[in-house]
Amino acid sequence: MNIWADEATEERGENARLSSFVGAMALGDLVKSTLGPKGMNKILQSASNQTITVTNDGATILKSIALDNPAAKILVNISKVQDDEVGDGTTSVCVLASELLREAEKLVTIQKIHPQTVVEGFRIASKAALSALEKSAVDHGKDEKKFREDLFNIARTTLSSKVLAQDKDYFANLAVDAVLRLKGSTDLEHIQIIKKVGGKLTDSYLDEGFILDKTIATNSPKRIENAKILIANTSMDTDKIKIFGARVRVDGTGKLAELERAEKEKMKAKVAAIASHGITCFVNRQLIYNYPESLLAESGIMAIEHADFEGVERLALVTGGEIASTFDAPDKVKIGRCEVIEEIMIGEDKLIKFSGVAAGEACTVVLRGATSQMVEEAERSLHDALSVLSQTVKETRVTLGGGCAEMLMSCSVDEAARTVSGKRALAVEGFSRALRQIPTILADNGGYDSSDLVTKLRAAHYEGRSDAGLDMDLGEVGSMSELGITESFKLKKQVVVSASEAAEMILRVDNILRSTPRRREGM
Repeated sequence: MNIWADEATEERGENARLSSFVGAMALGDLVKSTLGPKGMNKILQSASNQTITVTNDGATILKSIALDNPAAKILVNISKVQDDEVGDGTTSVCVLASELLREAEKLVTIQKIHPQTVVEGFRIASKAALSALEKSAVDHGKDEKKFREDLFNIARTTLSSKVLAQDKDYFANLAVDAVLRLKGSTDLEHIQIIKKVGGKLTDSYLDEGFILDKTIATNSPKRIENAKILIANTSMDTDKIKIFGARVRVDGTGKLAELERAEKEKMKAKVAAIASHGITCFVNRQLIYNYPESLLAESGIMAIEHADFEGVERLALVTGGEIASTFDAPDKVKIGRCEVIEEIMIGEDKLIKFSGVAAGEACTVVLRGATSQMVEEAERSLHDALSVLSQTVKETRVTLGGGCAEMLMSCSVDEAARTVSGKRALAVEGFSRALRQIPTILADNGGYDSSDLVTKLRAAHYEGRSDAGLDMDLGEVGSMSELGITESFKLKKQVVVSASEAAEMILRVDNILRSTPRRREGM
């Protein structure tokens, strides 16, 4: 008997589980070729406006594809959480979750082990893996020189798998300098990234202060020292009646001239109110028309119009001001301050630079590149590095990359499997195999013999070489601490926690219910 409404569907038991496994594994297979320093790029083409994005960033790929499979959507969500929480490791978390489900699928379908038993085994394994990861973590938070070196190595490792890999040392230094200016804060709003097509990647640079991608109004002063800045979101136009849909009828041109005069007087009073704040620079979110612009210029006030909302918000944050919309009470308006405002040139474009801002940690990264796609991908890569570094400044422990941490956890989980009785031991061993898939995929993506390399890596760990990992330049097992291949402890921990929780959630599914599609009424 069918109790569901028309077109509502239900998948039960084995079918529901198989559907979840297939969806998750397909998504893992899609992104795993982007993993590591030798990962490949994907081209994403928008269906609506045909824009092209070239990227190997897991989060960007996953949020750009339309999915119908519920389990695949869960993996996209954990990838987003990883991106929000740490900023990098989005591909790793998706690949590890899909490999855990691949192992679970073999246990549930071939060996007929109950999903709850597999979940119990995965929990034991996850605990053992995280314990091993914690023991291997190193903390140089108290030693400034070593900690900076750790941050530099983390940035290099993060950028190795991105478009900036060829200039990773240059950009790693740039990212570390920018993050250390934040003095322990994780608020990346203080670091602005401006993208300008032209030149080459190494023409990018870090500039102190804040750069606004706008031009200074005509006749306004082009340079101001010890600036007092009023940041506003108000209409500065004289030729509009402010009531929507209003119509004005006049019985002669004289009346029309009176109306225009009244509007001008009103604007003159508004400009006088703005000038009464004792400011030298007026930045407005909206347009500033010619008449108020000339009045501001006469008062010696630099006018900057149509600063986008994000620019205005960030400018208020770094100069210590507030966005005002009324000007009747000057004592209640918080004025922003900076030492110098001047016009600068980047390529062929004029921009405005605010130096010596109230928030001393504020800085701007100017990114250059040959194409818009290159600059966009460079921004995503740099954002990942900045996010990971800002989190590492808070959680100062670091661990080794290059498959070293995964193999270390895998060996620890294998040890734990020996102490587990019953069928749960098979699930613990499956978790260990899934962890070993990360170095296997790294080797495969580099075009190396993964079977040979990963067995050598495992042997090296059992021999006590706890810093052994994959040297992807030479295609052999090397010392990660000597090569400086370092990753954030928080990143690795989050990958294991998120992947195991997602795998557990999907394993528990025994029914998938789809509601009736909403009908569109006929036109």
